[in-house]
Amino acid sequence: MTAVAGLGIVKGLIPARHRMPLIPSAPLRHTAIALLAIVLSLFPEPPRSTRQDQLETILARELLSVHTRNTPTTYYEGREGPTGFEYELARRFAGQLGVSLTIRADHHIESALEAVRQEGDMAAAALPLEPDLPGVVFSRPIIELQPVVVYRRGLPPLETPDDLPGLALGAIGGAGTDRVLNELQTIYPDLSWEASSEVEVAELLGQVEDGELDAAVLFDHQFRLNRLFFPDVERGFLLGDPLSMAWAFPTEHSLALVEAANRFLSGLHESGELEALVTRYFGHDDFLEYVGTRTFLNHVEARLPKYTELFREAARASDFDWKLLAAVGYQESHWDPQATSPTGVRGLMMLTNATAGDLGVSNRLDPAQSIHGGARYLRQLHDRLPDSIQGDNRLYMAMAAYNVGLGHLYDARRITEQRGGDPDLWADVRESLPLLQQREWHSQTKYGYARGGEPVIYVRNIRRYHEILSYVERSRREFPQLNARTAGPSPTAP
Repeated sequence: MTAVAGLGIVKGLIPARHRMPLIPSAPLRHTAIALLAIVLSLFPEPPRSTRQDQLETILARELLSVHTRNTPTTYYEGREGPTGFEYELARRFAGQLGVSLTIRADHHIESALEAVRQEGDMAAAALPLEPDLPGVVFSRPIIELQPVVVYRRGLPPLETPDDLPGLALGAIGGAGTDRVLNELQTIYPDLSWEASSEVEVAELLGQVEDGELDAAVLFDHQFRLNRLFFPDVERGFLLGDPLSMAWAFPTEHSLALVEAANRFLSGLHESGELEALVTRYFGHDDFLEYVGTRTFLNHVEARLPKYTELFREAARASDFDWKLLAAVGYQESHWDPQATSPTGVRGLMMLTNATAGDLGVSNRLDPAQSIHGGARYLRQLHDRLPDSIQGDNRLYMAMAAYNVGLGHLYDARRITEQRGGDPDLWADVRESLPLLQQREWHSQTKYGYARGGEPVIYVRNIRRYHEILSYVERSRREFPQLNARTAGPSPTAP
């Protein structure tokens, strides 16, 4: 508060008939100074100009330091490198400031908040906006966080809050969902739950699926991102009003950095880019699901013939079965050369920008370049694996690495060894890959969190597609008279 503001308060406190003249006498000046000192003592906050200007510090060192969590909604090492909704926001914010970005991702919610109080510039960790939280000041809201109740399949459906008392219920401590449960407990005194800041969403859903919990409260977008990996967990009902996600900054600094962040977030919202990012990261939750056999066979007839010869050429060059490459292509894009994933990989074989550059692919949307590039990439991954991995185990692990990255596959192999399994057997490694979603395990690895359930589903689907393509090819060769019957309607038929 400035001295001018303080004088304004003094003036407002003193009736007009007792106000001092513009040039008071010495005794009156002493009285005014004494009164001003008393009033200012009621507002001990130092003038803003004396507080550390963190924005100036960041610009001077050319580096923004961010505390976050290793989760699919915040930050993780993905197939195309660092990714995650909040990582993308922080990266763009750092870019607007013209500085580099450094990430510390070994936090849970409470430790991220404590770290930003003690060190670092900001926390971007799917934090619920809490205006009264001591030691931190929050940015403007970024997105809504809608709590949802999920429960173990086989239990009676959970449809209203009346169904919750008496259940073994879980939540993530500090995420905001426990706040909603605290409010609900005023209506249902018998309601109880376990809340731990040491677990993340995948672990919480795993506890529900394994029977340690009957149900859990998390956020709707978190469940949609993870539901494929927990088929025995059902979506119940939305609980309470949405909360707001925001960034946190230390109160000991000036508000210049907070104001810069608010301008950045406002601009992102007004331009529509924020909505596009939300759709990109949270609007697609079914791209790995297995489509029905009939749909696949329809695509075999309508789409595959356009690319069969390209798959055959790529197979001859890479020494793979062409039907395997076609199965990878279908899993990646449904044989759509214009496909773009939620994370920005593109083309029929869904190559990242970096991978395409390494492979000499100049146009990822060109089917020939994409198919040949994807085949070369799979061959590189296959050849880079240790010699101890042989046969189909080597092929399946190469396919898993195509999806999740070689680094995460090596992490899963190390976890397999720790658990007493054989890191050279796909059957053992596929049991360890989903553990990369659990803090207990990914905190011990080199590359951290990964959506480890994805490569398991990915390899399973490709094997199934490959089997169907092999069956179709064999049937056509041995029973050509059935071709017209199995082909289905022509794609050009009305």
